Amino acid sequence: MAYLLFSFLAFLSMGLSVHAQGLEKGYYTSTCPNTEDIVRSSVEKFFNNDPSIAPGLLRLHFHDCFIQGCDGSILVSGASTERTAPQNLGLRGFEVVADAKSQLEATCPGLVSCADILALAARDAVDLTGGPSWSVPLGRRDGRVSSASDATSLPSPADSIAVQRQKFADKGLTDHDLVTLVGAHTIGQTDCLFFGYRLFNFTVTGNADPTINRAFLGQLQALCPRNGDTSKRVALDKDSMTKFDVSCYFKNVRDGNAVLESDQRLWEDATTQKIVQNYAGNIRGLLGLRFGYEFSKSMTKMSSIGVKTGTQGEIRKTCSRFN
Repeated sequence: MAYLLFSFLAFLSMGLSVHAQGLEKGYYTSTCPNTEDIVRSSVEKFFNNDPSIAPGLLRLHFHDCFIQGCDGSILVSGASTERTAPQNLGLRGFEVVADAKSQLEATCPGLVSCADILALAARDAVDLTGGPSWSVPLGRRDGRVSSASDATSLPSPADSIAVQRQKFADKGLTDHDLVTLVGAHTIGQTDCLFFGYRLFNFTVTGNADPTINRAFLGQLQALCPRNGDTSKRVALDKDSMTKFDVSCYFKNVRDGNAVLESDQRLWEDATTQKIVQNYAGNIRGLLGLRFGYEFSKSMTKMSSIGVKTGTQGEIRKTCSRFN
């Protein structure tokens, strides 16, 4: 009973927080009732052709929210826009959002924001890979600023726990949110560029990062040899990169099998280690239920960062350019 009461209070608190931001569940019910169905159909179409688009959409939404807030500014193309920043190398999913937007403009012109489309697409991408689904509060408007120089607010693969903690705290996110959202790395890949420095000359010692499991180190060195192709893609979850099975991912962090340095550092801090251990627990079914609830809650919280509502921003006609 105590757990149920806590869950209810947490849900109620989350709902009040989202409402205070000006977002609402069912925001388009009367004005464009097919919004979520149209977005879902676009995501499914691209996913069925290439399942790797799912983590791309999730990453795209994350990067959007950490720069200027969740306002679709990552979608704008052009010189010196957010998507040109080095931190945004390899972002994918733009075509999925554009496809959904074109359909929505034909059905409900000028009503559905690109920022809302991206938030919905990220949710659907997780669901299609076997992860949780959740109700996405809507009503975001699109930002009118997109600058590559603002990308410094994004977490980096080389960030220490202290830096990660501060970057998340700056967005109103806790240590629990940090570890939970990093669980998204159970799907997807990253470039050798973002972790190759760990394999041969970590901290200019001439040696590999000592926190990497020895057997896993050999695998990574074979995939990303010294002076090799830095654009080569490697699975973030060595056991399963296409299925949202978080227990495997967090066990990898626990066992020194995390690809990114920032992920592995979660095991070295007492607070984040405890959260990782909880998610890496032995009872797979119960873990899935618990993580699904926590991930949905943290995603809803993240998706509300710095949103623009009411008369702020605009509703873009084309997601890749300002009106």
